[in-house]
Amino acid sequence: MGRRQCYHCKQWIEDSEAHDCWTTTEEALTGDLSEDLREAWERLRETATELGEQRIYASHHSIMFSRRSCYFFVRPKRNFLEVVIFLGRPVKAPQIRRADRTSHTKVAHVVRVTHRDEVEAPITDWLREAYELLDPLAAKAAPRKTPRVRSEPRRGPGKTRMVKAKRFSKGGRR
Repeated sequence: MGRRQCYHCKQWIEDSEAHDCWTTTEEALTGDLSEDLREAWERLRETATELGEQRIYASHHSIMFSRRSCYFFVRPKRNFLEVVIFLGRPVKAPQIRRADRTSHTKVAHVVRVTHRDEVEAPITDWLREAYELLDPLAAKAAPRKTPRVRSEPRRGPGKTRMVKAKRFSKGGRR
């Protein structure tokens, strides 16, 4: 029998053996953590489960926490836990390493956690805010009971409005 090496995870696999390196588990992602990081991970998971009903699952290199959509996830690294929290507003705080707008309504905040004691306010407050953010977003996305009113009448097929092109000179706009 022959063996082959997975191009992604570099693991050697027998030809007759099934292999799916994309499917993983929480235990596989957190198994190699140091004692401090494992305690921090357990505290994060415990805090999240206290918030209410949700789905917790591993996906590739992350552990996702979601209700209808993901409200935060954790990427276990060798020396820290990278926690990405989706809030409805940008937050400036010393714990936040980076904030990126991911959609019209959400901003992803990247936080590094290295010890259990760091999983306290304000991080726990942000987790609660992210968990509760989905309620108002779901209300906004609810279907409308009255139809929208169009500001312009519909045009028939093939009838488009002509828009005059703006011309720019080398020195800038006119």
